[in-house]
Amino acid sequence: MSVYAVQGLGISIAGVSLVRNLSFTIAAGECVALVGESGSGKSLTCMTPFGLSAGIASGSATLDGHELCGRSEADLRKIRAVKAGFIFQQPLTALTPHLTIGRQLAEAAVQADAPKPSRAALAAMLARVGLPDPDERLDQFPHRLSGGQRQRVMIAAAMAHRPKLLIADEPTTALDASLRKDIMVLIDDLRREQGLAVLLVSHDLASVRDHADKIIVMRGGEMVEAAPAPVLFGSPKAAYTKALIDAAPRLDANLPQKPNPGEVLLEAKDIRVSFPRPGWRRDKFYAVDGAGLIVRAGEALALVGESGSGKSTLGRAIVRLGPCDSGHVTWAGVALPERHKITTAHRRLIQPVFQDPVASLDPRWRVRDIIGEPLKHLDPDGDSKALIAEALADVELDPDMLNRTPRSLSGGQAQRVAIARALVAKPSMLLLDEATSALDVLVAAQIVALFQRLQKERGLALIAITHDLALARMLCHRIAVLDQGHIVEEGEAEALISAPAHPVTRRLVAASAA
Repeated sequence: MSVYAVQGLGISIAGVSLVRNLSFTIAAGECVALVGESGSGKSLTCMTPFGLSAGIASGSATLDGHELCGRSEADLRKIRAVKAGFIFQQPLTALTPHLTIGRQLAEAAVQADAPKPSRAALAAMLARVGLPDPDERLDQFPHRLSGGQRQRVMIAAAMAHRPKLLIADEPTTALDASLRKDIMVLIDDLRREQGLAVLLVSHDLASVRDHADKIIVMRGGEMVEAAPAPVLFGSPKAAYTKALIDAAPRLDANLPQKPNPGEVLLEAKDIRVSFPRPGWRRDKFYAVDGAGLIVRAGEALALVGESGSGKSTLGRAIVRLGPCDSGHVTWAGVALPERHKITTAHRRLIQPVFQDPVASLDPRWRVRDIIGEPLKHLDPDGDSKALIAEALADVELDPDMLNRTPRSLSGGQAQRVAIARALVAKPSMLLLDEATSALDVLVAAQIVALFQRLQKERGLALIAITHDLALARMLCHRIAVLDQGHIVEEGEAEALISAPAHPVTRRLVAASAA
């Protein structure tokens, strides 16, 4: 008997049909995954029947005998509180920032009219999801935890009232390979122990392949193909499914030819970055401790490591976007000023591209204003219209995009706008901070191809901060592996992945290859 059954589901917003005639069932202990590119209707399918989107649902969606479509918000709230648990993509956004972990767990536990759990019971919830020092964590706030730890708290909160159905919407997107594997294994263990039905949304096809019983491929709001995971990956029927599988980066994929690096462009030595510890003692901990690296003209260097290893902190410190306690950074042999002394001429040299494309763009501005903003500071006397048009063409966007705002762009289009904003300044280097991790595999593959083309045409140097070793191998000449603020291994990308020497590198390679 199915725990969750969807029959002829349709979803519309403002009269526009976005999901059409979708049907599937999930039995106790079964995991069904929805995959597809951005805008295919995956998240709408998960959230709308429960009243958690702006969409209007038609057809039927039944959870443990309770029909969801057509119910009032009050009814849906009661059903959610008792029957369903939710894991969202961004745990820091989903968790309440001003409440302790213990209080948030307690609220999640009592939403089903159960007695308030004891402190020992709350600590046991955190222990069950593999969080170290669970009793200490109860008194901490979400910002004190790493991304993986926050995601474990989200899972504990989702399971606190022992739901029948767990809905996991991109639960591992922002996590490194080791943590992705750990989180998916944890979800597997919970569904088997408790007979939990799981509806999983993901563009991480490796996780889907290894952890889902059945896969539903969606495109444009419709089901393209549905099959058990081994069947779908072994012999996909639809061309679109084959494209999704082929687009996923793999450690054994054929490598494109990379441009030959030139002279040393950026050199960093003995970089140290510290932050004050919370609490009355106020001593320091070093997020980066004595790290150094070299990047040559036209070369791409990947900074990889597990969550909290110091990748982003090191990258931002080197290019003067973040704090730096000590160390030396030179550009073409000349010392780079500290962050508070950096000039516009230095800013032109290195431009950033961030992880969340929509969040990094001003929502009130048009695309032409977003791309042109750096020119106001870096080239106020230049022909801004011509430079904006050139940057837009470089990222393969049509000129009619110029009058749009970020909310009218897809994730891939928004990331191309962010890249155009970085390119308009004619930099010699880009800092890519997880620039593809928030994108689906098809769009991510297009963005990677764009970076490869820009490297060849412009001789751009890249520092790519990523948790995806397959991406690092495809895009970068060399890889530097960080662990607890130290670079523990560095080498040519292919050689390092083929024969990792450090335990952290071996763990990352094993998790990426799994």
